[in-house]
Amino acid sequence: MRAAALVLAGLAAGCAGAEPPCPAGTQRAIVAEAYFGRAVRGGAPVSDAQWQDFLDGVVTPAFPDGLTVVDGAGQWRGPDARIVREASKVLTLVMPGATADQARARILPLEQAWTARHQQDSVLTVYRSACVGF
Repeated sequence: MRAAALVLAGLAAGCAGAEPPCPAGTQRAIVAEAYFGRAVRGGAPVSDAQWQDFLDGVVTPAFPDGLTVVDGAGQWRGPDARIVREASKVLTLVMPGATADQARARILPLEQAWTARHQQDSVLTVYRSACVGF
């Protein structure tokens, strides 16, 4: 039984890592989407000016080649089981040739700066592999 489980685990790992080749004219990249909540415990929400300051002073120097930001409206269940809603900024970063670990290492300082600056618990960041063309 143990041997069968190991074989199945190996097959699953092989399938999970197999990605189809990218179409001509594109390349493999990690696309990261980071969700920055704008609600602040016990205070006014993060203002547009504060976001712009963070974008200009922290994000852009770390990712000078380009990025996309869109406004979001998020919600999550708090520890008391109530639904919490808050405005957010969704930052999309495309990193050609990067691994997920490399992308995480580049984005982690942004998350840490945001949570420290605005008393946030966390930043949700999603990493995925994609074929991209410029």
